[in-house]
Amino acid sequence: MKRQSLMMKGLVYVVLVIGSLFCLFPIFWMVRTSLITMGDLYQIPPALIPKSLSWDNFKAALEAYPFARFFMNSTIITVLAVVGVLFSSSVCAYSFSRIEWKGRDKVFGFILTGLMIPFFVVMIPQYVFWNALHLTDTFAPLVAPAWFGGGVFNIFLLRQFFFSIPRELDEAAKVDGAGHFRIYGQIILPLAKQAMIVIGLLTFLANWNDYLGPLAFITSEKNYTLMQGLTLFQGSYSAQWNLMMAATTVIVIPSLIVFLIAQKHFIEGIAMTGIKG
Repeated sequence: MKRQSLMMKGLVYVVLVIGSLFCLFPIFWMVRTSLITMGDLYQIPPALIPKSLSWDNFKAALEAYPFARFFMNSTIITVLAVVGVLFSSSVCAYSFSRIEWKGRDKVFGFILTGLMIPFFVVMIPQYVFWNALHLTDTFAPLVAPAWFGGGVFNIFLLRQFFFSIPRELDEAAKVDGAGHFRIYGQIILPLAKQAMIVIGLLTFLANWNDYLGPLAFITSEKNYTLMQGLTLFQGSYSAQWNLMMAATTVIVIPSLIVFLIAQKHFIEGIAMTGIKG
């Protein structure tokens, strides 16, 4: 019996290792491509490990275009979006979970229909709206929506988490004279830290790696995000894939750092344990 258990455990580890290799291979290929020369780029068959490494690709890629400016643009958009999503979605979720008002559940059910509407459907109406306000080619179309609701999925996730927090805490706070703002800020938010981290991380990744949104609203190169900057390496007939992969490797690093730092809290937040009353 013990031998069978060890064999099953070993089989699980083998499957996990193989799955990890499949997941890590694209990252390996990205780094490998970023370190080869143009001559080795089109070698057939391609060498898994190139004979010579060209570290100058990173310098050439970052100097070819104003990536410092692109980095700053992406940082501003992402930070403002994350703060806006965390604030607005938590406020909406608090209203839908802790405050009783007429038609609350019906309104929430109507809002959930937004999950079935893809961005492609609303992209043109949104562009017409922001263009009428003369705010295209600015960060407003990419940041402002985060401050007005924060996304249907985020509201739904936080609402379900808030329901797991005992209402006795609200009642005790109200006895002490606390209002909704104090309950929200001093009781609900601290207990929902794990869920907030999950939403913050997902929002960061979505905005940092967003290409379609900036493509629809940003036209000036000075306002380009990092994702748009990568397309500058692609010409009409060929692309500088080694430089593009070098720039991509640098862009991926912040995402990896943020995920590694928040990994523990992210996994705990996904579990959504809440408080057991």
